[in-house]
Amino acid sequence: MFEQSFKNIDDILHTDSGCGTELDYVEQTSWILFLKYLDDLEETKKTEAELSGKKYEYILSPKYRWNTWACPKKDDGKIDHNKALGGDDLRDFVNNNLFPYLKKLKAEDSDTIEYKIGEIFSELKNKITSGHKLREILTIVDGMHFRLYEEKHELSHLYEAKIAKMGNAGRNGGEYYTPRPLIKTIVKVVDPKIGETIYDGACGSAGFLVEAYNYLTQNPEKLSSGQMETLQNKTFYGKEIKSLAYIIGIMNMILHGIEAPNIRHTNTLAENINDIQEKDRYDIVLANPPFGAGIGREIQQNFPIKTGETAFLFLQHFIKILKAGGRAGIVIKNTFLSNTDNASVSLRKLLLENCNLHTVLDLPGGAFQGAGVKTVVLFFEKGAPTKKVWFYQLNLDRNLGKGNPLNEADLTEFVKLQKSKAESENSWSVSVKDIDQETFDLSVKNPNKKNEEVLREPEEILKEMRDLDEESKKILDSMQEKL
Repeated sequence: MFEQSFKNIDDILHTDSGCGTELDYVEQTSWILFLKYLDDLEETKKTEAELSGKKYEYILSPKYRWNTWACPKKDDGKIDHNKALGGDDLRDFVNNNLFPYLKKLKAEDSDTIEYKIGEIFSELKNKITSGHKLREILTIVDGMHFRLYEEKHELSHLYEAKIAKMGNAGRNGGEYYTPRPLIKTIVKVVDPKIGETIYDGACGSAGFLVEAYNYLTQNPEKLSSGQMETLQNKTFYGKEIKSLAYIIGIMNMILHGIEAPNIRHTNTLAENINDIQEKDRYDIVLANPPFGAGIGREIQQNFPIKTGETAFLFLQHFIKILKAGGRAGIVIKNTFLSNTDNASVSLRKLLLENCNLHTVLDLPGGAFQGAGVKTVVLFFEKGAPTKKVWFYQLNLDRNLGKGNPLNEADLTEFVKLQKSKAESENSWSVSVKDIDQETFDLSVKNPNKKNEEVLREPEEILKEMRDLDEESKKILDSMQEKL
């Protein structure tokens, strides 16, 4: 239905001087799609209200509704080009009237869609410099309707594809895109239930929250109106620091059917974890926090284990914000399992003593396109110490890459074996009492792959290098004496 429309919009944006990257294309397409989607949502709600004998109160005032400024219609339903703004008039109206009006809606209650509209447009600006090109895009989007389930489903699917494309356009995008097959697998293993609260403190494009929503609404006809209301308002919670990621996350959730997403635009790590109270906690944490060093000392003071590694601070936050008995599935660099620095050792000790780290999924290189790090997924439950860890090493018979990405079929065996923690060529269990009680090293060393070369410790390699240097020196000295 909409695939060609999306391509046509990209082609137009590609020729506009204000839009230079995939990130710009997604951002600019997003705000226009959002306003058309909002208009269709309002018309649907108006029809429902009329059928119930009620009067519907529009969110937007008449001047700023889609059918007034974007695409006014004649009686036959076609665009009235005499009333439709174009060129500089259209661009100036959007920049000087529409955006300032939408920003002001932020003053409303934070749980409402009005507040979310205000927040989105406080973070956005129109980058389409040509009013004529903007008119072309508005006309294309006007032909896209989002009132039927099939229409919304295709729109959300195509939007996900755009996010994925953006995620591979460079570091700015890739920081908040996680492969959907991996997210779906993590959600399956954690197995959320309706009534549980689900949280991602580094939610990016909201992939984890969206997939959790999809998982819980696989059979929508079996859900009561009360359950649907719980899913809409009291289930999904997120935080995101980056403006574009925040906007796309909100948009992604709305396009998947969650009308007023509980996502806050804030720096999660700026919150002192000692201030987290029981009322702030969640049943489930699903996340892929950003990796990388460089967190300043001021932020580190919010955490008992001081470290400049972003992901390690997030892990402390996630452990603290889980309810007792709460469950988590978190992506992290595989070096977390074996690093010997004080922060890594202390954090592994904290995790093993306060949570049951029951499963570690070891992913191959290339699982994250464009990322040069290997990752693992930690699955744990808060409230009881770890006694045994089940490892699964995803060994594929192909190299992962842009043309050969991770898929759900790759993870089928993991999901099947994880239920019983069965041993196989790719899986094994380790008792915590058998690991080094000083370093708590949890390195992935598969005992069932006989041909696997176990990675040696750096100290061992350095000693061998020194021994070889010493041997080489003796040989050279001996040769020198003979000359």
